[in-house]
Amino acid sequence: MKQNEFTNKRVVVTDCDNYMGPIAVEHFRAEGADVLAWSEALDSPQAIAKLLAEAGDTDILIANFGANPRPNKVENIADEEWFGLCDDILHPFIRVVRAFAGQMKAKGQGKIVAITSAAPLRAIYGASAYSAVRGAQNAFVRSAGSELARAGVQFNAIAQNYVENEDYYPREKREDPRFQEELKQVATRRCAEAQETANLMAFLASEQNTHIVGQAVPFAGGWATNS
Repeated sequence: MKQNEFTNKRVVVTDCDNYMGPIAVEHFRAEGADVLAWSEALDSPQAIAKLLAEAGDTDILIANFGANPRPNKVENIADEEWFGLCDDILHPFIRVVRAFAGQMKAKGQGKIVAITSAAPLRAIYGASAYSAVRGAQNAFVRSAGSELARAGVQFNAIAQNYVENEDYYPREKREDPRFQEELKQVATRRCAEAQETANLMAFLASEQNTHIVGQAVPFAGGWATNS
């Protein structure tokens, strides 16, 4: 990465208090970026308009959304659980990408990095609804990423699993002996540090990345290896 790569770059991080939001804010600020850490819900056109007004001319969008995965067997998935997952993860994601894509296309440049999940890349018992919603995010990245690249905007995702974060892999879970047994299904036999995701999102958002487009990059220690 070039020195001072992100100095004075305007970076917007959504759902900044959850999932990979905290490390994204910390990392880009440490790199000298002008970071807008956004914690308010993006559940309406008015909410999106408020964000756009405060963000101004944005160089990089980190589209990060975390939520309770609401595990359940297929026959027990309630409408409320399904709609809740869509409202927490999918709908605000599409709203915010749509809004910033228009702004970035108008100036012919910009980077969007989504923090999604590797969950849809491999079957997880009891997580069908969550995996479907995360899979929809990844599919949107692939299709929209190709479209936006024609206008100079790069849109990619980090499809992660087994990465430390307070939503899914808090310290108490990582230190549980049962979790250490679970890690045997991960090729690297470890849970990655949050900073490793931050390093990858920084590369995808950097000027060094000119040729990666519409990819949901598996970042899961070999637990999943294709997108």
